[in-house]
Amino acid sequence: MKRRTVGPSDRRTVRRVVGLWVWVVAFLSVSPTVRLSAQDSFPSRPPRPAPLRPARFPAFQDLLLPSGLRMVVIENHEQPVVSVTLSFRAGDIYDPDGKEGLAGLTAELVTKGTATRTAEQIAAQIEGAGGSLSAASDADVLTVSADVLSDRADLAFELLGDVTRHATFPADEVELARTRALSGLQLELSQPGSVASRFFAREIYGRNPYGRRPTSESLRSVTREDVVTFAGRRLRPAGALLVVAGDLTLDQAQTFARTAFGGWTGAPATVALPPAPPTKTGTDILLVNRPGSVQANIVIGNTTFPPTDAGYYAARVASQVLGGGPDSRLFLILREQKSWTYGAYAGLQRNRGVGFWLGTFEGRTEVADSALAEMLHQIDRIRTEAIPDSELRNAQSFLVGSFPLTIETPQQIAQVVTQAKLLGLPADYLQLYRERLAAVTPLSARAAAQRIYRRNALTIVVVGDAEKLYDRLAAIAPVRLADVDGKSLRPEDLHPKAGPLILDASQFFTRSDSFQALVQGNVMGSQVTSLRRTADSLVFAEHTVLGPFLQQRTTVVLDPATFAPLQVEQTGTAGMQPAEVHLTYANGRVKGRAVTPQREGTPKTVLVDTTVAPGTIDDNQLHVILPALPLADGKTFTMNVFSSGEGVTKLLTVKVAGVENITVPAGTFPAYRLELSGLQLPVVMHVTRDLPRRLLRIEPVGAPLVFELVK
Repeated sequence: MKRRTVGPSDRRTVRRVVGLWVWVVAFLSVSPTVRLSAQDSFPSRPPRPAPLRPARFPAFQDLLLPSGLRMVVIENHEQPVVSVTLSFRAGDIYDPDGKEGLAGLTAELVTKGTATRTAEQIAAQIEGAGGSLSAASDADVLTVSADVLSDRADLAFELLGDVTRHATFPADEVELARTRALSGLQLELSQPGSVASRFFAREIYGRNPYGRRPTSESLRSVTREDVVTFAGRRLRPAGALLVVAGDLTLDQAQTFARTAFGGWTGAPATVALPPAPPTKTGTDILLVNRPGSVQANIVIGNTTFPPTDAGYYAARVASQVLGGGPDSRLFLILREQKSWTYGAYAGLQRNRGVGFWLGTFEGRTEVADSALAEMLHQIDRIRTEAIPDSELRNAQSFLVGSFPLTIETPQQIAQVVTQAKLLGLPADYLQLYRERLAAVTPLSARAAAQRIYRRNALTIVVVGDAEKLYDRLAAIAPVRLADVDGKSLRPEDLHPKAGPLILDASQFFTRSDSFQALVQGNVMGSQVTSLRRTADSLVFAEHTVLGPFLQQRTTVVLDPATFAPLQVEQTGTAGMQPAEVHLTYANGRVKGRAVTPQREGTPKTVLVDTTVAPGTIDDNQLHVILPALPLADGKTFTMNVFSSGEGVTKLLTVKVAGVENITVPAGTFPAYRLELSGLQLPVVMHVTRDLPRRLLRIEPVGAPLVFELVK
């Protein structure tokens, strides 16, 4: 899903709107004679909903083409636009073992060139016609879609036929897609909510394909030949679904389809029956350790039923009552009453196979156990108590009333019809959807809740600082421990101690390195570092400039024998605020002060006078310490790092996650990938494998900022 960014025009609009409201409020406040005509007669309760009116869902025509391709045509001549969607049973569940992410890469690459068109030509043609062409995969299907003005419907069919039948998957595009996928995965793994979702899927589905997710290893293992083979085996007409919605007649759609897909034959390769999801016999908690997290993410739920199950409607209403929106129980209690979170939700997910329900919470570590206990209490309530009429009516009104908003445009109509068809739902599903929701009673909703919310067999995943959470959560349910990579942990593993640092003294050589700073791929600044020896010390210096946002100079004086920090001096500005560090390390203590910029606009001053353990390093000297570690694939290092801007010591974990060929302006090098966790933000660094080691790339996870070695 693409996120729309706020541009200058949006900000001008916001300023205009805000300015208008400020003027109105000011006018009313100084004009007591201006009164709202109904201010003394506001109703005390909302009006009852009006009688349910039939939704004007357009009729659709369903036909099977000779190739086995099923075509559904929904005529809608209100506006001169057409949406064409072609879906294949080629989603993520069809990824071979060890190649997770293959379907997603295939979807991204299918529009990147054919036998007769380059990626640039495809983009130019569809954009020149004022349309769009895209492809994506989800768990069940791979979908290619085109939206155009109706007078260019022929182009939409032509391009869909070309990219699905004749895609060439250029090798350079495969590598670009892989790089983007790895970057997206890196961002995903930096977000505890995403980590919780990945573990939750694996817990509830086990070895079933719905529980698998891409990893860096699986994405790197995918070859161009894998993509070609997957497309050849899965993108076949038999069993595929072509949905055409908009300003087009059935005859026109058939003509365009024959031209684009005529002569196309074949069925997708058969696959073995997947293993069933595991059967749970008790509720327990998987606690995923994310050291240093100040918040905890909770995902709770279990598998439910196939998409055609008649109990869906009552379950959908019960789910809305429990956590479907800002007027639901979880939201009102956990946010509005307790102020524990910005939002807590619950929802149903339908797959072509067995679906699931889940509830989610994100909040402070200190309240995570209380929030989980409250979530379990609310699950008990909705399973055992009849939902009050007013609460049930509000949930039904929202679901029934919002449905027409999902079928306003040809593109939306194509989406809902595609989903209904691919899930195997009855022919009258869309026409009777609202009536069936409106027919749910308090008793049927409670029965559905008892069925889907398996109170004694729930899967609960919590991602956070396990050292602080373990004992609290163990009072609620049995707790299993794992790290973010899925490796099982023992409770005693939650208290790691930094080991002695063994450093290669030969790596502390006189040098000067220049880096370019890229923001969203554009060069926005630079960083120059140097290391030199004096008569009695090592001196590391750094100068960073990042556009108008950041200017910083840092000097770290090190003991030449132990490489321990002796003095840190840092001056600069960030966002028009001062950024300074002035520290002295001596006799097991660190003293001084730090000034750090704050989002609120007033910098924070931290006075430092505390003890530090032997072997502690300053966070400003990581540039020179990391290349001197005895690096090897698979090794992990822990070290005490004094966070100068916060005035506290943190436990830094450095994981050597593999060897990669890294290209930077200075050249292409085999490099160790170092994943740093435990500081304010996870960071990935690349250090040359060969001696003498040099730092090649610095990439804060989740930030659009990268430093790359230039010379």
